[in-house]
Amino acid sequence: MLSLRMELPCWCLLLLSCLQSLSAHNDFFTSTGQMTDLLYTEKDLVTSLKDYIRAEENKLERVKRWADKLDTLSAAATQDPEGFLGHPVNAFKLMKRLNTEWGDLESLVLSDTTDGFISNLTIQRQYFPTDEDQTGAAKALLRLQDTYRLDANTISTGALPGVKHKSQMTVEDCYELGKIAYSDVDYYHTELWMAQALKQLEEGEESSIDKVTVLDYLSYAIYQQGEIERALVHTKKLLELDPEHQRAKGNLKYFEFQLEKQRKAAEEEKTKDEGVAVKKEKKTKKAKKNISNHVIPERKKYEMLCRGEGIKLTPRRQSRLFCRYYDNNHNPKYVLSPVRQQDEWDRPYIVRYLDIISDQEMEKIKQLAKPRLRRATISNPITGVLETAPYRISKSAWLTGYEDPMIDKINQRIEDLTGLEMDTAEELQVANYGVGGQYEPHFDFGRKDEPDAFKELGTGNRIATWLFYMSDVAAGGATVFPDVGAAVWPQKGTAVFWYNLFPSGEGDYSTRHAACPVLVGNKWVSNKWIHERGQEWRRPCGLSESD
Repeated sequence: MLSLRMELPCWCLLLLSCLQSLSAHNDFFTSTGQMTDLLYTEKDLVTSLKDYIRAEENKLERVKRWADKLDTLSAAATQDPEGFLGHPVNAFKLMKRLNTEWGDLESLVLSDTTDGFISNLTIQRQYFPTDEDQTGAAKALLRLQDTYRLDANTISTGALPGVKHKSQMTVEDCYELGKIAYSDVDYYHTELWMAQALKQLEEGEESSIDKVTVLDYLSYAIYQQGEIERALVHTKKLLELDPEHQRAKGNLKYFEFQLEKQRKAAEEEKTKDEGVAVKKEKKTKKAKKNISNHVIPERKKYEMLCRGEGIKLTPRRQSRLFCRYYDNNHNPKYVLSPVRQQDEWDRPYIVRYLDIISDQEMEKIKQLAKPRLRRATISNPITGVLETAPYRISKSAWLTGYEDPMIDKINQRIEDLTGLEMDTAEELQVANYGVGGQYEPHFDFGRKDEPDAFKELGTGNRIATWLFYMSDVAAGGATVFPDVGAAVWPQKGTAVFWYNLFPSGEGDYSTRHAACPVLVGNKWVSNKWIHERGQEWRRPCGLSESD
């Protein structure tokens, strides 16, 4: 008799630890550290899927054995039906098979072996990334493409600097990026990624996306950028593939009409007075000359520095930067074992401390922070309320000395090396950057037009910033200062320090800085924002604003 019992392992308990760590979080794309949990979740899902496949294969094998046995039996029986049934045992077994065993076989065939897998999938689906995560990750790729001047083919083939695990994009991936850009009315990136999808299709890659669909998006994106002639070329290609495409037929007529209109306008322009044309040409040249003298926009300077370009440190100034053993005016803890300190920049003065935090301490900080990482916030300059912002792509957590003695030890180390009071400083903030993670140019201190920036803390303005780098970054992720052309690159186990305020208490606007997008790798940092209160005798006020 066939047994109906189908045993599948229960994965609920096995997955519980992963789900607990994911249950309180969203915005996965903003933290690479938390995205690692998704890899383990997916691995467990694959294991559950394989169990389901084995159960299905086992069921089919049993059905196959039953069919083979009956095939042999019926072949022999039908040669001499009366003689076969003349044996009373054969007659009994025929009654039993048709009355009982075929019913059992029917139940076996109808039995559902998907319960275990579907149950696991349903449980985990509520912790999956959302549409917002997918869109956020896609926009991060576009941001990396712009910041680091990468062409679509370089990204699609996975040929990024410093990569260990090369991954290529399919036609569907490129098409999806183009669609997200299109939904955002970003026709520039729509063109780049639809063109890449078309390129891969023309190279023979198999895909569920056809050329007609890609060309439809591509021609429209090009038209929206004002290049009607190129849009017409792609529309004609589309109609060669699908002559009955209604939108393309309408676009063809419209584009031809617009081009004819442009040609007539150009001919009319030629008939105008020659002197007017010359005068216009001079005016255009003058305008171009004026444009060339304009100051480079901050965004462009920021992206240049992220690429390692435009660093404004002359050889003369660089010769004045030194490295040294440092004990902060004979601090007892560092007299016999001073730390290594090196100058990173002169104005503003930025120093780096080497090997200032151990691997054990960094791992402990990550371990404490990871379960409580939340989308990083910024202080609203008007209300002072913390809120998320699209220009800060990371997750952060705050660690206090009450949670682990090691945090107190680190805080004391910062106090010993800076000579500044830590009792009025903010708690240690730990940040992990996600896909293309960045923090666009900003000030750490509150400006004059933000009098209530840190009013709730009651500790004054942020006098200084201490920043630990807790990971190496394969590519990207620099801390840059656009106004002065400075770039500081992540180096695991080091920390950088600078003053945000002059001794007078006035803000140093040259400290405006940014965290460049992480191109390849995982960036972990922790920072300590040190406030004015308690520093009155440790860093006396100057007599002038710039002192």
